[in-house]
Amino acid sequence: MGGGGGGGRGVWFGVAAGCAAAACVIAAALVSRRVKSHRRWQRAAELVAEFEEGCGTPVGRLKQVVDAMVVEMHAGLASDGGSKLKMLLTYVDSLPHGSEKGIYYALDLGGTNFRVLQVQLGGKGSNILKQKVEKQPIPQELMTSTCEKMFGFIASKLKQFVEEDEESREGTIETRALGFTFSFPVKQSSVSSGVLMKWTKGFSIEDAADRDIVACLQEALTKEGLNMQVAVLVNDTVGTLALGHYHDQDTVAAVIIGTGTNACYVERTDAIIKYQGLLTNSGSMVINMEWGNFWTSHLPRTSYDVELDEDSLNRTDQGFEKMISGMYLGEIARRVLFRIAVESEVFGDVGSKLSQPFALSTPLMATMHEDESADLREVKRIVEQTLQIPDIPLKTRRLVVKVCDIVSRRAARLVAAGIVGILKKIGRDGSGPSTSGRPKGQPMRTVVAVEGGLYEGYSMFRDYVDEAIVEILGDVAQYIFLKTTVDGSGTGAALLAAAHSSNRKSYI
Repeated sequence: MGGGGGGGRGVWFGVAAGCAAAACVIAAALVSRRVKSHRRWQRAAELVAEFEEGCGTPVGRLKQVVDAMVVEMHAGLASDGGSKLKMLLTYVDSLPHGSEKGIYYALDLGGTNFRVLQVQLGGKGSNILKQKVEKQPIPQELMTSTCEKMFGFIASKLKQFVEEDEESREGTIETRALGFTFSFPVKQSSVSSGVLMKWTKGFSIEDAADRDIVACLQEALTKEGLNMQVAVLVNDTVGTLALGHYHDQDTVAAVIIGTGTNACYVERTDAIIKYQGLLTNSGSMVINMEWGNFWTSHLPRTSYDVELDEDSLNRTDQGFEKMISGMYLGEIARRVLFRIAVESEVFGDVGSKLSQPFALSTPLMATMHEDESADLREVKRIVEQTLQIPDIPLKTRRLVVKVCDIVSRRAARLVAAGIVGILKKIGRDGSGPSTSGRPKGQPMRTVVAVEGGLYEGYSMFRDYVDEAIVEILGDVAQYIFLKTTVDGSGTGAALLAAAHSSNRKSYI
C-alpha cells in the first residue's frame, strides 16, 4: 500500500510539473507576443514621430518661407528664368468692379470637356442677373486632329448656344465679347493673344504648336458667321481673381488649391523690371505666378517627398505643388502608411494595394482625417475597401488619422505662408508704410479669392490655413480675408470680357 501511494504521488507530481512547464511555455509565448507587439508599435510610433518632425512648420520656418517667396517673386519680375517662379504677364490691367452691364460670354477649355457660358450683368453693385452654362464633351478623334477641326467643332457648339439664347429674347446682340479660359501652357503677348507652348491632358494637335491660340479660335468663329470677339485670354487663376474682385474690390490676389495649385495677384507695372516701359492706364497688371514651381531650402522636405519626386514624370519641377496640392497629399500619406506597414506589421498581412502608387486619393484621406465617430468607422471602411486591409484595430485607425493630419497640416500651413508672401510683396502684410486715408500703421483691408476642391471641401485644411496666417501676421490677420469663389474659370472669364471690352487698354 505504501509503495503504491508513493508511485501515485510521483505520477501526480509529474503531471503537476508538466502542467507547470506548459504554463511556463504559454506564459513565455504570451510575453514574447507582447514584447513583439510592443516593438511593432514602438517602431510605428518612431516612424510617425520622425515624419511629424520632418514636416514641422513652426512659425519661424513659415516666416522664412514667406521671405523666400518674396525674394523669388522679385527675381521672377526682374528677368525671365531668374526664378523658379515664372511671374508671367497676363496683360490684364482692368478687373471687373460691379458696374459692368450687358451680356457676355465665356469659353472654358481645359480638358476633355469644354464649357460655354453666358452672363447677364445688371451694372448695379456686382449684380449678376442671369447665368447660363452648357458643358460639351470633345470627341476623342478631335483631340489629335487639326486646329481647324477642333476649333471648328467648338465654334459650332458656341454658335448653337448663342442662337438658342437669342431666340428666346427680342432682338439680337450687335457685339458679343468672349472671355477665353485656356488651361494649357501659353506665352501671352497681349490680353487677347497667346502662343501655345505645348499640349497636355491627352491633346496632340501638331499644327497648333507655336500658333496664336486666340487667332485659331477667332478664325473658327468667323467661319461660323458668329459675330463674337475674344476680349481676353486667361487661365482659371486669373478668372478667380476677376470673380473675387467683382464682388469685393479689396480683392488683390487669387489662389487655386485643388488637384493642382497656382496663384496670381495685382502688381504695379513699375515693379515689373523685365518689361521696363510697360504702361497701362491703371498702372498695374495681374501677374500669373505659376507658384506650384516655387522652391526654397526652407520647405520641410522629407524622404517621402524626395521619393515621390523621383518617381514623378516631372522630376525636380513643381516642388511646392507636390507638397500642398490635392494631386499629391493622399499619395504622401500612402507612402508613409506603406513604410509603417512594412517595418512594423501593425496592419497585419498587407496586400499589394497599399504598395500601389496613388491608391489613396486626397479626398479619401480628408474623409479619414475628419472622421469624428468614436470608433473611426469611416477610417475602417476606407482602409478595408480602398486599401484592402481588413480588421484593423482602433489603435491602428488612430495612427492612420495622425498621418493624415500631419500631411494636411503641413500643406495648409505652407499655403498660408505662400499667401502671406504675396501680401508682403505688395505691402499688405502690415509691414509697409501707411497710405493716405488710414491711421498711421493701420493695415488695409485685404481679400484673397480662393478656389479649388481641396480648400472648399476640406474644413480642417481651411482651419489650418487660417490658424497659420494668424500665427504669422498676428493682429494684422484681422484685416486679411480669404473668400471662396465658385467657377472663376467660367464666370470670371466672362466678367473679364466685360471689363476689357468696355475699357480697352494699350501696352507699350
